[in-house]
Amino acid sequence: MKKKISQQDMPVGGLTRVKDFLPAPEHLAVPAEKIKVTLVLKRTSVDFFKKMARQHRTKYQRMLRDLIDRYAQHYAA
Repeated sequence: MKKKISQQDMPVGGLTRVKDFLPAPEHLAVPAEKIKVTLVLKRTSVDFFKKMARQHRTKYQRMLRDLIDRYAQHYAA
């Protein structure tokens, strides 16, 4: 038996087409040169990033890397 579509599944109100703002797939995975470094941090800082990473279901090292990258981009100009 086919599932009937209820009126609740239908969009409500007027619909508006939005411009496609997503980047092309080849622009999403831009390879960047990476280098390994050894960094000594305070335990409280690492614990904070580990806690935040668990809450956001990501890796704490990725969060630290993104933070440093954003800082460098901001002050590179």
